Amino acid sequence: MNIEITILGETPACACGNALTEGQTRCSKCLARDRWARKERARNRRNQRRTESKRPPRGPRSATAMGVSWT
Repeated sequence: MNIEITILGETPACACGNALTEGQTRCSKCLARDRWARKERARNRRNQRRTESKRPPRGPRSATAMGVSWT
């Protein structure tokens, strides 16, 4: 557990070191970074699901049609 004790009259600081105004827990830069990270995780999850469910190609692009011999 990390407990920070601030001196009276000192403005509290964010984890990155920026000063915070009264009532804030994190600065706007850290909030934006967290928001970007959440969106990026969601985007990666969507892309991962999309690639997992893809079937192999069918039709004229099979190995034998391309002249590949497995002998």
